[in-house]
Amino acid sequence: MERKVWRCLSLLLLISLFCAAGSWAVEIRGRSSTQFLWFNDYYNGRQIELAQYLRIAATNIDKDGKFAIYGYGRAGAILEKGEGESSDRSNGRLYYLYGVYRDIGDKLDVKVGRQFNNLSAESSLIDGARFDLKNVGPVGFTFLGGRNVVFGLDGEIGHTGDYATGMALYLQGFPNTDLDISWFRKWDEYDVARDILGASFKQYLFQNVKLYGNARYDMVSEVFTELLGGAKFFPTANLSFTGEYYQSYPTFDTTSIYSVFAVNRYREALVRADYNISEMIAVNAGYTNQDFGDADGKGNVYVVGFTFRPHATLTIDLDYDRSTGYGDDLNGGTLAVNFDATPALRLAAGVAYDVYQRDAMTGEQTARNYWLGARYKLTKSITASLRVEESVNKTYSSNMQGRFVFDYDF
Repeated sequence: MERKVWRCLSLLLLISLFCAAGSWAVEIRGRSSTQFLWFNDYYNGRQIELAQYLRIAATNIDKDGKFAIYGYGRAGAILEKGEGESSDRSNGRLYYLYGVYRDIGDKLDVKVGRQFNNLSAESSLIDGARFDLKNVGPVGFTFLGGRNVVFGLDGEIGHTGDYATGMALYLQGFPNTDLDISWFRKWDEYDVARDILGASFKQYLFQNVKLYGNARYDMVSEVFTELLGGAKFFPTANLSFTGEYYQSYPTFDTTSIYSVFAVNRYREALVRADYNISEMIAVNAGYTNQDFGDADGKGNVYVVGFTFRPHATLTIDLDYDRSTGYGDDLNGGTLAVNFDATPALRLAAGVAYDVYQRDAMTGEQTARNYWLGARYKLTKSITASLRVEESVNKTYSSNMQGRFVFDYDF
């Protein structure tokens, strides 16, 4: 029944587009992306996949230019399957397809169809409607609701009775302040699975300080699932300092078996500095202190980065990270090079090397990645790109994977 409703909704959106096309100069833009991928599936061996992505935007549909239609989807098929796989692996996903009518009475935007919504409380993909009420004073309002869309490996895996709704209240008209408070609820087969309050905040001070924070509170578990607070300071245009605190507490849908499992709260505190010494040289460094909730669950992460631009067409990035304490002991680095050989051709290469020790019994192990890439602009609207990567680690003595992409913009 739900699929029939969605098909009818898609048909109505397309009919409205074609009908309007006969009267107005509809502008249709988008991108067709054909991708050929090869990789190793850990359980099923070698896989080769062909995927077609399509993104469209139809605007200027009505006389006033207020109505528009947006869509994005994917169709794919496994061309070569691993030894342990016999089922049909052709699949498709409709990520979004919706119509939006803006500025109704200069106060209301209405969006109908499959759409992604991001509230401070939670994100969701729904088949439904969203209403944004604005220009009614210092605050604006958002209301949304519909069928909750859930994807599995081969397509949608939702059930009857999967719904989601939410609302938000946010400040508007304050150029240096962003603040919103939101609520989100999700149902799983008519049972309440999530009930969350959220808030997001940004404040700019003295033209060189940014304060920000996010919070999510699970009303079912009666616990803060996420807390984030931070500050950025820009003493000059080329130098910035960041200080941040973050904590998370895993929660699950009330209908999930995992909701009865015991979990730990995770906390981290971060400091970081970024400095553009000149147009050719930039450096960054940071430290993160981690707390995984156990008595001995402490960790430390140190990062240092260096960017060198000896020429306008060449960029070299070198990063090093060091992790100690709970979970692992790791030393690793990444070297990446990007070179614009011509205005139409970009070449890329890189290597990543990590030495790690999970526990005292296993000893040190290494993981290495090597990659090559190229992107060539055949015409103003046609681009082809290729990336090939080789991985050598404990699991694979050789794991070659890659992706070829052919993009057409229209």
